[in-house]
Amino acid sequence: MAKLVSGTYGEALFELAIEENKEQQLLDEVTTLLQVLKENPEFSNMLNHPKILKEEKVEALTNVFEGRFSRELTGFLVLILQKDRYSEINGILEFFVSKMKEHMKIGQAVVTTAVSLKDSQKKDIEEKLLATTKYEKMEIAYDVDTKLIGGMIIRIGDRVVDSSIQTKLAKLTKELK
Repeated sequence: MAKLVSGTYGEALFELAIEENKEQQLLDEVTTLLQVLKENPEFSNMLNHPKILKEEKVEALTNVFEGRFSRELTGFLVLILQKDRYSEINGILEFFVSKMKEHMKIGQAVVTTAVSLKDSQKKDIEEKLLATTKYEKMEIAYDVDTKLIGGMIIRIGDRVVDSSIQTKLAKLTKELK
């Protein structure tokens, strides 16, 4: 149910951004909003509190965000609040960011290696990913997991390329049994 709600409202915000020709502006605002909400969980707790009247929540929301974010985003947040969907706000906004980055041909990848990579290695990985995908730009998060022994795991969306030694050893062990 949560994914359905996130997808429905996230898609609506995406279509609004396209229609108003404010893709980059709304992407920047939503990214900032996600960070603000993450840093201030008490604000979301207040907006989700069942004993606070909806009108008071709307007033608090508009007082905090009006003038700081576009009227489109502020109006969208008020709509979410009025439809009692604020508990899903993070999922909705994350869906929007993902969809907008896909639309703008910005790939998001997570690269996990056994050791930290040098900048030249990171640049090589980024160039390879750009050459082998449809993306024009890549945002890559690098993780280190010493259990991999060597090699790397690359995740882009729901696709995974696992060339770690740990996985190769596990496959070999399974074949030998």
